[in-house]
Amino acid sequence: MHLFYTPDIQSKTYQLDEEESKHCIKVLRLKNGDQVNLIDGKGGFYLAEIIDEHPKRTILNIIDTKLEFGKRNHYLHIAIAPTKNIDRFEWFLEKATEIGIDEITPIICDRSERKEIKLDRSNKIITSAIKQSLKAYHPYLNNYISFKTFISQASADLKFIAHCEENKKSAIADAFKPQQKYLILIGPEGDFSPSEIDLALQNGFVPITLGESRLRTETAALEACFEINYFNR
Repeated sequence: MHLFYTPDIQSKTYQLDEEESKHCIKVLRLKNGDQVNLIDGKGGFYLAEIIDEHPKRTILNIIDTKLEFGKRNHYLHIAIAPTKNIDRFEWFLEKATEIGIDEITPIICDRSERKEIKLDRSNKIITSAIKQSLKAYHPYLNNYISFKTFISQASADLKFIAHCEENKKSAIADAFKPQQKYLILIGPEGDFSPSEIDLALQNGFVPITLGESRLRTETAALEACFEINYFNR
């Protein structure tokens, strides 16, 4: 299956941009009459036929449309401190997208060693992952924000904070309710600071554990992503 990301699709014909046109004609060697699939990142999944095989502006004719393709029964937002090694954060973006996630917010915490990310590069990784995993919804990647600012405006049906402090925490399975809007906080290397944990609890976040093992930031975030999707099956 040849799949292209076309977020601005609006009519029965569509022109691929130069990069996608080159890939379609020069790399995949597709011709007039060949069929491809398109996704718009908003739930639209399209079957299209090439009608002008131009290597810089390939034109497609839409012949079938499916809306809300692969729509899930819940909404998952993970707020995660970017890792010092950016490759690990980008690995999380790719794998979480493949498993299923709706929104990601990079949060800058007291113990964060990385204070910013490149949104364009990160979004390209997400786009590649939705194409790889045949998803019609493109997760929304927010700009990085301070932990305290994020907490003051965070909203969801269920709000969790995963941390390593030795105080009372629930297993995520015990705190879980199906088909909700979830928000999960994942801290940096070195964990959230005690004051950040207190602030989260004051703002309605439920402390959770992801198991007995001490997980890396990106592993903990992916574990949370997997569990929420698994419980909602």
